[in-house]
Amino acid sequence: MTKERKATRKPLSFSTTMRNPERIAGFLNCILPFEGQVLTNEIIHEVAVKLISEKLYYTQKYEMKVPEYKRIYLNPDLSFTRKQVEDIIKNSPQEHKEAGFDKGWPSRFDTWYEFPQELGFIRYEMGKPIIISQTGHMLVDAFKEEITNNDKIQAVFLNALMKYQTNNPFKKNLNSNCPLILTLEVIEELKRINEKSSGIHRQELSLIICWPDDNYRNLVSKILELRGKFGFNISNEVIYEECMKLLEAGKDKENLYKMSKITGEAVDEFIRKMRITGIFSLRGNGRFLDENNYEKDKIDHILTHYSTIQDFRSKDEYFNYVSQIDSKILQTTKSAIADRSEIKEQALNKWAKVFSRDEVEKELLLLNRNAKSNNEILRVIDAPTRFEFLTSISLKQHFQDARIIPNYKIDDEGLPTYTASGGMADIECFDKDCKPIVEVTLMTSKVQGANEIPGITRHVLERKAKYNDVEVFAIFIAPAIHSDAQYMIEFSKYRDNVDIIPLTILEYINTLKRKKALFDFC
Repeated sequence: MTKERKATRKPLSFSTTMRNPERIAGFLNCILPFEGQVLTNEIIHEVAVKLISEKLYYTQKYEMKVPEYKRIYLNPDLSFTRKQVEDIIKNSPQEHKEAGFDKGWPSRFDTWYEFPQELGFIRYEMGKPIIISQTGHMLVDAFKEEITNNDKIQAVFLNALMKYQTNNPFKKNLNSNCPLILTLEVIEELKRINEKSSGIHRQELSLIICWPDDNYRNLVSKILELRGKFGFNISNEVIYEECMKLLEAGKDKENLYKMSKITGEAVDEFIRKMRITGIFSLRGNGRFLDENNYEKDKIDHILTHYSTIQDFRSKDEYFNYVSQIDSKILQTTKSAIADRSEIKEQALNKWAKVFSRDEVEKELLLLNRNAKSNNEILRVIDAPTRFEFLTSISLKQHFQDARIIPNYKIDDEGLPTYTASGGMADIECFDKDCKPIVEVTLMTSKVQGANEIPGITRHVLERKAKYNDVEVFAIFIAPAIHSDAQYMIEFSKYRDNVDIIPLTILEYINTLKRKKALFDFC
């Protein structure tokens, strides 16, 4: 019988394995065929086969060391055979052990699905039926819709994170609070004390990550005490020392609770998860996390109904609570764009001056190879949204006389919170000789064509009907252009006389340097 671990104070740790909503939806989609079946090692094996086959998971020590497997993984046109996947699994022993699961791939399964379970999307236990909640299905369905439903995705994550508790039964953590609620209450209290407050400083978020309870007033007192001593220039060492006190941890725990994680990686991941919900803004060039004033009604509703910490007697009780749908939050009415266009354009103009062209190019190249950004603002913006943001900036920098209107969702500072809503072009451009649209995707697999080209064709035709006196075309940018997408682009030209210019990110960067006007792309 597995001995239960004793609960201790631990810093909040959001899984970096499940960094973005699309990845969580992809993992859920791979286990959907087994919904309702009793979880066994055999089913876990089949789930691993699906994840590796669909290139959602790879093994660094074997798969990436075998040239043929690495070639297949990196080429969106190629697929693994069942025999190859079985070979990868066989030769990639997972030196991993989780409570309630056998060592190896069964324990790896638990690390994959642990965070979605804490969010109430899936419930699993060895020897018991696999349950996918309604919110789990909603998340998968939102990505499967003909046009990805970004509003629904944000609402699903808000519905989960506003209930997520550090002391949930899936964690052995003595700290007891709801991080999202605690953050909102601290922001509200700081504003009550000083109405000009910009929110919580990035470094102060480490305190929330380690805070032991839901007493936001004590936390605000600690924040103001530290601000009184150090202003906003507090060192990581001082913050780390305060956090270790909160965790009741001595020097013997410094290797377990590393300063680089508590003051760096954990803070970035906290901001990412909070920003997924759409109710937080970044201020002061990314140095402060604040409430998004556009979502004040939702914030007031959350603080009214979810400020009390719940006491759960079982994992099932917690799961039922966190997966329960709040209809007020799950209303997925599309956000008004028109009344925010001025703020969005002002912000875009600002960032086009803040970033140099070389910096934007460097960041685009990082996206091209799926590498992490070190920029304080960009690294907390999810990659697909960052791609739209950086492309908009690059267009504004090179074509200053043109009007560049991105359709990504924004906070009240004009910074993007999520990709453009379904049914809208990613970026609309307005110049004297042409009115093109720009569509970007990080997708490179064979579904690129089916997912992107019909929508782009539709956008161009609608725009042609609206602006029939100038050239209208589309620029389509991705790390790689799949052959199926190229075929569909040619078909759109043949059938509808729609011009779609496909460019890899590298081609876009090089082409942009040679163009004097948007019309030159046509």
